[in-house]
Amino acid sequence: MNIPNDPMILLSFINTQLRDFYDSLEAFCEAADADADAIRQKLSSIDYEYNPDQNQFV
Repeated sequence: MNIPNDPMILLSFINTQLRDFYDSLEAFCEAADADADAIRQKLSSIDYEYNPDQNQFV
């Protein structure tokens, strides 16, 4: 899966994937062979953090 590098585009992409297809960030990362820590770090650079209760970055 081609994951966007730009943080704002990544935010939209990840939240859409989580909303439509995956029940957790870990499930998405496993399916996409992505690094959850790298995604968290990139999105924290624009002040977003993963909220597991909402299953989205807020």
